[in-house]
Amino acid sequence: MVFEQKITDRKDVFRDHTRVLLCPSILSSDLANLASDVNRLGDSIDMIHCDVMDGHFVPNLTFGPPVLKALSNWTAKQLDVHLMVTNPDSLLKSYADAGASTLVVHQEVLYHAQRTLTEIRTLGCYAGISLNPGTPVETLQWLLPDLDMILLMSVNPGFGGQSFIPQIIDKIKKTRAMIDASGFPIRLQVDGGVTLSNVAEIVRAGADMIVAGSAIFGQDSPKEAAESLRRAIWLAKAKL
Repeated sequence: MVFEQKITDRKDVFRDHTRVLLCPSILSSDLANLASDVNRLGDSIDMIHCDVMDGHFVPNLTFGPPVLKALSNWTAKQLDVHLMVTNPDSLLKSYADAGASTLVVHQEVLYHAQRTLTEIRTLGCYAGISLNPGTPVETLQWLLPDLDMILLMSVNPGFGGQSFIPQIIDKIKKTRAMIDASGFPIRLQVDGGVTLSNVAEIVRAGADMIVAGSAIFGQDSPKEAAESLRRAIWLAKAKL
């Protein structure tokens, strides 16, 4: 489905903590038909994951604020914006103005993480921190009151189509335990190498936001692939 007029309002699904959210990564989409590619997925997805890369923090260049602003105008889904950049503080307002619902920054580049998270919330976005595979979750212990989400990378960031790093399952479990013990309503997102064969294990380990790129857009029927992932997520959650 392609909308015939610009979107001026959208449902806030992020706040519904009863749901495990499926967030397709547009890094794997047909960028020449970005809005159409996303909107064809319909209600088989929840949010749209946007990987912003600067060619410095990761070896790739992707989406500037004008691209996400254009996408935001033509989709009813919230934009989940992951800033894989060395200078996130100078870009926060630009991406918030472009329509981001979440802004996720990397712990590895932050000098004053609490200040950055406060600024993200001030801009009206949900605040998140991402950890690369080798970054310990303990670095977030004193930031939990300022977080709305934690993103665990299950591949080394920079490219789509990589394989899930198996030991991240234990990291998901440890992070979920830390979140639950804190009492704060923090979402736990996993990004990288998610497939139909491993998504259930990832959900059972404690993730409640799932990013999938090639597992959706790389398939013959992206909508059917998204629906299959959603069913697997629902079944895994039902068994918790």
